Amino acid sequence: MITLNVNIDHVATVRNARGGNEPDPVTAALQAELAGASGIVCHLREDRRHVNDRDLKLLRELVTGKLDLEMAANEEIIKIALKTLPDMVTIVPEKRKELTTEGGLDVASGLAKFKKLTSRMHDKNIFVSFFVEPDEKQIEAVCKAGGDMVELHTGVYANAKNEKSLLKELGRIEKATQFAEKSGLKIAAGHGLNYSNTQPIARIIGIHELSIGHSIISRAVFVGIESAVKEMLAIIHKSSIHGLLKNISGKVK
Repeated sequence: MITLNVNIDHVATVRNARGGNEPDPVTAALQAELAGASGIVCHLREDRRHVNDRDLKLLRELVTGKLDLEMAANEEIIKIALKTLPDMVTIVPEKRKELTTEGGLDVASGLAKFKKLTSRMHDKNIFVSFFVEPDEKQIEAVCKAGGDMVELHTGVYANAKNEKSLLKELGRIEKATQFAEKSGLKIAAGHGLNYSNTQPIARIIGIHELSIGHSIISRAVFVGIESAVKEMLAIIHKSSIHGLLKNISGKVK
């Protein structure tokens, strides 16, 4: 069964817009867990535009499920991760002026650096994931770097302008999932997923986790975090069961 990790960065973004204390992303994380989320995701950026050091400290103390720290391969943030000890780190590209992460990390071009980073995290028993494009070259590089998981970038799929482009990208994600699974990696997927487009991704056999933030927090404005999380979980569970039954049916034939 595919699990859901909820990214609470955008709760922090709303708080930071006024420079005050509300809404508290830590409270949002705890509510998401109570609603059934298996993990909480936060991105501690170099400029702290989302969560800050205080948030991360409290999240580590209070989150009972998986705490996934998204981070760039930045030495300051690496040291914070090694001190805070999240359950998992997801290594992502980071640009100062981007509104959100704009694409997958080029692991292949920085293999030596990422291999060293993975080793440092493993020394502290921190699980390591890399956020990459659904591309075999990058997945191979994650294996060489010693990574435990890939999170496949679904942004191109989410932004597809027509059915042909959408189906093409969906096929690419499915093929990459199969390749990553054969390579011994766990597989997550995320970026741009919402209540309308998550279903086909959740039907892909081999994906273990989905990381979703913006659409859930946006939905929560109208229905609350508990309902927003439960609605997404219902979509994921129904879709993943459908995918499993379809896979079994195909094997029987």
